Amino acid sequence: MNLLIISPCLLSPFHVYRGPKGKEYETARLLRELIGELDGEWQVLAYPCPEFELIGWPRAPASREVYERLGMRERAKVIADFIGRVLTEEKPEKVIFVGVKGSPTCGVFHTSSSDPESYPYRAMQEFFYLSKEERIKRSKELVKEQGFKLVKMPGILFEILTARFPEATYIEFDKDNIEESLKRLEEHLNH
Repeated sequence: MNLLIISPCLLSPFHVYRGPKGKEYETARLLRELIGELDGEWQVLAYPCPEFELIGWPRAPASREVYERLGMRERAKVIADFIGRVLTEEKPEKVIFVGVKGSPTCGVFHTSSSDPESYPYRAMQEFFYLSKEERIKRSKELVKEQGFKLVKMPGILFEILTARFPEATYIEFDKDNIEESLKRLEEHLNH
């Protein structure tokens, strides 16, 4: 058996902090098609969304540093323990992890960064009461106001995963470059 371990928002776009937009729907559709073509040797594990587990949904955009302050590391360790237990019990021959470029928790090689001191933490609760259109608008404003940057380092969960499971293959899915990301994943799935 081989195991594809994938960020849940890539398969079901409704996990995305502000709600799905076009690129999330397209990513999910194409990934589900690709997974549907896998042979019987592959199993798929979509682990619990760390951000949903900690904050709920919908939620304001936040950087890795903000999530660190909110206690994400402990939640991420619980999810990593779950994945570790599955790997120990199932003993897959090949393991591929797929994370999301820029995610504060599930970024494989790139995450978002900002100053946690200036973050408006009340926005997390406010998002619960906003409509989808208002959330999308407010998300853009928050990202701009907070000066979010894409930095070369893993998100919180993937930092833990790469340390615990260094022999696995890690792929970062870029929803702004869906075609290239799918191609890269297909190459690893077919080897």
